[in-house]
Amino acid sequence: MPSSHGGGESGDTLRPVLRPIAAGDEAFLFELYSDTRREELSITGWNPAQIGAFLRSQFDLQSRAYSSNFSQSEFQIILLDGKEVGRFYVARLGEEYRVVDLAVLSPYRGKGIGTQLLGGLIDRADKEGIPIRFHVEQGNRARRLYERLGFVLLEVHGPYLLLERKPRGPATPLN
Repeated sequence: MPSSHGGGESGDTLRPVLRPIAAGDEAFLFELYSDTRREELSITGWNPAQIGAFLRSQFDLQSRAYSSNFSQSEFQIILLDGKEVGRFYVARLGEEYRVVDLAVLSPYRGKGIGTQLLGGLIDRADKEGIPIRFHVEQGNRARRLYERLGFVLLEVHGPYLLLERKPRGPATPLN
């Protein structure tokens, strides 16, 4: 699902391209997962070996959970100018799209990648007349992006918020 939706800060913004996850992607996916947890783990006082062991354990648990709970998902790597920069996991759960995960390496955050990818999914969901939902941690800085794209709070689940964006247009009835 390469994005055709505009976005980003300037007209020369590179457009992300998606490709399915392949067998050789685990090292990159672990690097990405570690990058997304770096800030929160920096305050633990753990040594590098402890942090590494914790990250490996959590990455393995998350990977198994995603595979078993969202087996029909589109598990995709985000490429920017041919370089792996993130992952975008989307599941079709009945009459909704569920963003399972959207993560981008820290040097590439704030460059419009998430806006473009979510914009493409929003276009698809609007055409099908179904909502998009996903959980986000309450303190997640990307929440402003989600709100700007029309996501609203649906439910609170402990430290997580379930956000939803309703479709902007009705689905075309089947005849």
